[in-house]
Formats: sequence, C-alpha cells, structure tokens
Amino acid sequence: MSAVPAPSSIFPREKLLQVARALPADLRVLASLGELLQDPNSDLDQVADLLRRDVAMAARIVRISNSPLFGGSGAIASVEQAVNRVGFGEILKLVGTATAARFTESALDHYGIGAHRLRANMLYGALAAESLARQTGADPRIAYTAGLLRPLGIMVLDRASRGHPAAEAFSAAAWPSYSAWEGQMFGVDNCEVAALILGEWRFPAELSEGIRAHYLARPDDFGTPLAVLLNLANGLSHRVSRSFAGEACWWEITPAKLEAAGLTEDDFGPAVVETERAFAHAVAILGGS
Repeated sequence: MSAVPAPSSIFPREKLLQVARALPADLRVLASLGELLQDPNSDLDQVADLLRRDVAMAARIVRISNSPLFGGSGAIASVEQAVNRVGFGEILKLVGTATAARFTESALDHYGIGAHRLRANMLYGALAAESLARQTGADPRIAYTAGLLRPLGIMVLDRASRGHPAAEAFSAAAWPSYSAWEGQMFGVDNCEVAALILGEWRFPAELSEGIRAHYLARPDDFGTPLAVLLNLANGLSHRVSRSFAGEACWWEITPAKLEAAGLTEDDFGPAVVETERAFAHAVAILGGS
C-alpha cells in the first residue's frame, strides 16, 4: 500500500482530555496513589482515604484483598483493613488489579480488542514490566504502573472515534499497525495521546515519556530506559499471545533492545515464570482469562 500523508488530527486536545476524564475513575486514582507513594510523609490512612472516594473501586479492593494472592482469608471488610494488610509494598498491585477488573466490559470496537484481551494485556504487561524492572534495577512500581496504563491512548482514541463519520475500524489486512492506521484516521497515534493524558493527570514525566516512546520506532527512543523496558515486557506478552494484533510489529526481542536494557535472553526465563505465576493468580481473582 502506498504511503498517504496523515491529515491534521481530527480530535482537538480538549476533546481527547474530555474523553479521558470520562474513563473509569480508577485510572485517575492511580495517578493520585502514585503521588502519595512517592511522598515519604504519606501514611496508610491517607491511602485509604483516597481509595474510599470511589465506592465501586473500594468494593473491588476489599473483595480482591480477601484473595490468597494478597494473603486474605475472607476477614477483610473495609478499605482501611485492606490497606493495612497489604502495606505500602503491595498497595499499588492491589489497586492495579482492581483497576484491570473494571475493564472486563470495555471492548474496543474500532481496534478489534475484546474486553478480556484488554484486561489480560494490561495485567500481563504490568507484571512483566515489574519483573524485568527488578532485574535491571529500575523502579518496579513505575514499571508496573506504566505497563498497566500503556493502552490508555488506545482506550481514549476508541471512545473518541465512536460515532465519528471519518473513523473507520482498524483492519489488519489494510494496515501494518495501529499507529499507521491512527496516523491516517486521527492524525495522532495512541502513544502521543497516552503521554498527553498522563501529563495532564500529573503522572511522573518518566512514565509518560516511557509510554510515548515504547514502540522504539525512532533511534532516540532507545535512550529512554522505561520505553525499552516496556517494549521488552510487551515482547514477553506477545510470546504468550496476550498482545494486540495491530502492535505485533513492535515486539520483536532484538539484541539491540536487550543491550539497551542491560538484559540477555537468559534473563527472560525467570521473568516469564514470575509473570505467569502472578498473572494466573490475578486471573483467578478476577474470574476468567
């Protein structure tokens, strides 16, 4: 197919932010939680107060905290108890699992991504990024959060395109990747949209820049450590068939990527075992794959 110049974006910046604000509140809670966890003066009471603000999320946190993955035994009845049981070390993973649960019913029709595929990709990518971060000395919390929020731009563009006369659904037969299709349909790709929103929500610049560059489409992207880590994490996800069809071209695990991350192929064995175990626990909690 011959290259066609991409049009100007059909979605103004404010339109994309408006759509993002209409997403489930869980994603914005993650932003505030990240700020709290990086503040040495924060305590568990402040975390519990934040998580109580969304009633639906609070209920899921209580339910999930009673699972064996978080050491539960059915005795947890409140957010305060849940937070105190898991502590600062595991609270992000608890909230991340609850966030992924929210997207069980969020099929992305323009992208051809079913709800369970979206949830599996979010969870597996987050857990794989966390595992690889431990091996490279990167911050596992930042890596986990980035892996979980990586599809944010896809979610926003899918919602923004609903009912728009110029937006045609992605076709793998017609387009080599989501980003090529997005450039033609929308004039902006999902990585740029995710970075825009994460910046607006005051996530750390490291996280938004890591997601912006994680396709490693440009040589300079290899200089962004979190981008390389996310790319390799999604390479693992692709190997176990939990990636998205329109992104497959980005996930080859190459010597250049491994060198940039300070990893080898042998490092992936333990990461896969750890990720598969954690993913299986999470899927059992959420009820289905």
